[in-house]
Parts: sequence; C-alpha cells; structure tokens
Amino acid sequence: MTSKPTPPDGLVIVDKPSGFTSHDVVAKMRGIARTRRVGHAGTLDPMATGVLVLGIERATKLLGHLALTEKEYLGTIRLGQNTVTDDAEGEITSSTDASKVTREAVDAGIAELTGAIMQVPSKVSAIKIDGVRSYKRARDGEDFDIPARPVTVSSFAVYDVRDAVAEDGTPVLDLVVSVVCSSGTYIRALARDLGAGLGVGGHLTALRRTRVGPYKLDSARTLDQLQQELTVMPIADAADAAFPRWNVDAKRARLLTNGVRLEMPDEYAGAGPVAVFDPEGGFLALVEAQKGKAKSLAVFS
Repeated sequence: MTSKPTPPDGLVIVDKPSGFTSHDVVAKMRGIARTRRVGHAGTLDPMATGVLVLGIERATKLLGHLALTEKEYLGTIRLGQNTVTDDAEGEITSSTDASKVTREAVDAGIAELTGAIMQVPSKVSAIKIDGVRSYKRARDGEDFDIPARPVTVSSFAVYDVRDAVAEDGTPVLDLVVSVVCSSGTYIRALARDLGAGLGVGGHLTALRRTRVGPYKLDSARTLDQLQQELTVMPIADAADAAFPRWNVDAKRARLLTNGVRLEMPDEYAGAGPVAVFDPEGGFLALVEAQKGKAKSLAVFS
C-alpha cells in the first residue's frame, strides 16, 4: 500500500486569471496540492488579475499577518462614466463628456487622493455591515451606508492619458495608473472618487495587482503552470521575506518553544510581527513585542 504524499508547507504566489474569485483559486489549489488546508492573504476582485498569495498547510497561519502588508497595482480608470459596482462589471449609471478634463485637473484630483485619506468602500465590496456582507445587502436592494475608513495611498501616478469614446458615444478619458497602498484600499473606490471630484464620474476598467508585500509578479505562476509543477515557497523563506528577522541562540530557541516569553531587543519595538529563527536557520515562530517581551502570534517549530 502506497502512502499518500504529504502536502507541502509554504506559500504559493498565483497570477490570478480574470473571471476567477479568490475562493475559486483556493478551490483549484486544494485540488493541485491535494489538501483542504489552503487559504489566501486578502481577496482580489474577479475582474482583477495578478498576485494572489496562497498558504498551504502550516503556512495558512501566516496569512492573516501577510494580508496587512502594502500592495501595488496597475490599472485603467475611465473618466466620464459611473457604474453600479465602480468597475467595468457593473451597469453604467451615468455618462458625462470628459473630453474637456485637463491633465492639470487630473493631477490635482489624484493629489487629493494620495496620502492618508478616508475612503468609503464600494457597496458591492465584501465588507461586513452588522454581520452581513455589503454586496449581499446591495444585491437584496437594501439602502445602506458604509462608513469611511482610513487608508494610506503612498503613491498614485498616471502613466498615460488616452482619449476614447464609450459604447454609448460619450467622449471619455482612460487613465493608465499605478497605485501603492495599504491593505484595505479599494482601487475602484479611488476611480469613483477621482471621477466624482472632477465632476464627470469614473470607474475602473482594468486592474492587475503586481505586488503583495515582498511578493511580486515575477515570482507568480499561473494556475496552468502550477498544475504542471507546484512551485511552493518554503515557509521559512516566506517569513524571512515578509517580516523582520530575529536570530536567537539555542537556549532562547528552547525557551521560546516551551512557551517562555523572551525579552525582545529594543529594535523590534513597534515593528509588528517578527520572525524568529534558531541557530540552524529553522523558523520557530512569529512574535510581536508586548511590553518588551515576545508575545507569540503563531508557532511553527
């Protein structure tokens, strides 16, 4: 009798195809990796493509912490039309001639949406309002408000401005943009708000996520490629790339794995999650400084 192969521990960086939900990708990966223990570090809209970080087996314990890292996108914003969903998947609700919008006005509008801002997510987002997903409330025809949330847009740049004509004949402007932002930022909400600020409306027509924390598109693989060869980043390498590294000696490693809360060096105060490694380079745990001591977030030894 042959034993069932052990699923690999680690991260898989997927180049998500358009039309797939993040859950669809997780379901596909469960089949490829032959395990139920698969999760993702932050959703990507069905329309969007690009970097989706998946964890397999023990690496699923890293995902909640990875989800909080900075993200980078390339996208296209259409000025001149609003949609129900703030992206190209939704029905157009208004059209306005955007041909007179100047580059100076666009740059000023983008400056308003850069830095620490308050953002109202799209009504068809997955945010929960009183325990119910916003998109479900919207689908059920409810009238409701989503409170604005603080997000940080550290970079919002326009690479190209293209004159275009929408299907209904409205002159529109298509902006090719790049955005670097904090977790929880909605790019389609930026498109909506930019259009609103310019008085012509706006929505997102294309989006590609090029980075999640330290994981970039050049290390991502398509589902077809992963079906051929499952490429897994070992859990120790994944932690080393994403978090500050704290190397401890054998005695401290032993104490930590026995549940003792070690004194942490001052350099890690306020650093967020820190990856702890033993003298052999083994990944022991993810900890956080709390009153100078290491509070365990997840143990891997």
